[in-house]
Amino acid sequence: MGAMELRPDSHGKVRDIYDCGDSLLMVASDRISAFDYILPDEIPSKGEVLTRVSAFWFEKFADIIPNHLITMDVSEYPEEYQRYATYLAGRSMLVKKAEPLPIECIVRGYLTGSGKKTYDVDRTVCGITLPDGLTEASKIAEPIFTPSTKAELGDHDENISFERCCDIVGRDMAEQLRDASLRIYAAAADYAATRGIIIADTKFEFGLIDGQLTLIDECLTPDSSRFWPAEGYAPGHVQPSYDKQFVRDWLKANWDMVGEPPHLPADIIKGTSERYQEAFEIICAKPFAPMGAR
Repeated sequence: MGAMELRPDSHGKVRDIYDCGDSLLMVASDRISAFDYILPDEIPSKGEVLTRVSAFWFEKFADIIPNHLITMDVSEYPEEYQRYATYLAGRSMLVKKAEPLPIECIVRGYLTGSGKKTYDVDRTVCGITLPDGLTEASKIAEPIFTPSTKAELGDHDENISFERCCDIVGRDMAEQLRDASLRIYAAAADYAATRGIIIADTKFEFGLIDGQLTLIDECLTPDSSRFWPAEGYAPGHVQPSYDKQFVRDWLKANWDMVGEPPHLPADIIKGTSERYQEAFEIICAKPFAPMGAR
């Protein structure tokens, strides 16, 4: 069976959320977003890659911080979802309900993207002053925590300073978010280096479960991170990547950001799907074999 016929209780750019009473069913579609727009074309296998990569990291970091994952075994889902087992396999997870915190927790280990833009203006990223002389893809001496607000669907996230983060969630919670984000990033970057991958930056989301800080949503996926091949890395230019930068680059070259985004060419769709699957294989150290319907 293809897509779900049941109406989700919450609908995000990529994920659909179903309320299961004391838990939530998170389903990652093959939709892709870029520049805060949902694009009109889907990327085959993308949702499954996002879910399975997240599960890999959740398990790997379970001793660092708790996460919301209960199970990915569809046979353990509530009865009404069993008929969709073929579609749900690999792209869904049953998770604990959490009180989400209204902060996107971004860690940057390298200078690129929006951080590079503000650095070029005044040598700062989210209020953090960096040394002179950095260029595109330069490594930052110590990874930095650069939070942003969580925008409503269709709006743009806004980069904020740590002090603004403190205003929103309180200083104690802001410090917990910063410390947890930096700790997870450091562990992930160390592991990724053994697999020939540079994690340039990434975004975490956290919530509270019974008052305890918990990692939620997705974790270190090609959607929430920039993954660069370590081989051939050289600062001074935009790096090749295993994430949706491939799509962003095509859009920047072929769309003026006015109106609705255009359809992606077949070769861009295919190339993006291949990059996601390659990211899975490198990170998880095993071949990608679809578990469910494609």
